Amino acid sequence: MPVEFELCPGRRIGGSNPCFIIAEIGQNHQGDVEVAKKMIRMAKDCGADCVKFQKSELEYRFTKCALERAYNSPHSWGNTYGAHKRHLEFSREQYRELQKFSREVGIFFTASGMDEMAVEFLHEINVPFIKVASADTNNIPYLEKTAKKGRPMVISSGMQSMETMRCVYQTVRQHNPNFTFLQCTSAYPLPTEHVNLRIITEFQQEFPDIPIGYSGHEAGISVSVAAVALGAKVVERHVTLDKTWKGSDHAASLEPPSELAAPWYDQIRTVELALGSPVKQMLPCEASCHSKVRNYTTVVKPVLPLYPT
Repeated sequence: MPVEFELCPGRRIGGSNPCFIIAEIGQNHQGDVEVAKKMIRMAKDCGADCVKFQKSELEYRFTKCALERAYNSPHSWGNTYGAHKRHLEFSREQYRELQKFSREVGIFFTASGMDEMAVEFLHEINVPFIKVASADTNNIPYLEKTAKKGRPMVISSGMQSMETMRCVYQTVRQHNPNFTFLQCTSAYPLPTEHVNLRIITEFQQEFPDIPIGYSGHEAGISVSVAAVALGAKVVERHVTLDKTWKGSDHAASLEPPSELAAPWYDQIRTVELALGSPVKQMLPCEASCHSKVRNYTTVVKPVLPLYPT
């Protein structure tokens, strides 16, 4: 299996390829296609490689009882859970519209397939890769069906153990060689002490033949930049136009201009550049300093040879 592969047309991940940046819009669009378009353009302007939504087929994913239950959360968009979810769920035609808009803007477009029917639809509209949400990572029948589609997969690891991730690895690799794991902790917002970036290196050792990335829900950008320094080849962050909007994901999202702006993208690229080469040697940029040190070194007493003659 490859340590690197093509995640999107013309865009490879892993190896020496640049970190792939996913702007997770999710359902932070408030159920409004025009807001979603503004967020797509914002993500492009901020340097993201891809925007990602969350697609569900509600009647397939939830029981009638679940959809009809009362839903009184401060974040609710309706009196029942079904009314709430229907407000936030874009239709298939709206997905095609957003996909077309993303293409015009010049950014890749995909979504998490939140159920098997959603995966079928995403496959139908030819998204470049399928995102597997943490909630579905231990759903083995779902993973098998998704892997058999043959599209690259980006798999989050929130709420899972290393034993589960080994099982996921074995399940997916039987059908699909092109997938990546993202270290993720499913808390919104995520306390810094529970980020556990060291799991990135654990994943790299446990699964050396796939790229490893990071999906973060913490405040700010420094942790995500540190993930790249540890070798993350994909970084996914939720984005929003306003942290104060209704919805539980907004508080865990990056907001322009202070958090989500070109400097975030630039910091990731700077870290990648600074990682450089693992070969220790004198570099051309050191020549001037070396010359000065050599010219001003004075021997004040005889230097014994290293080996006796």
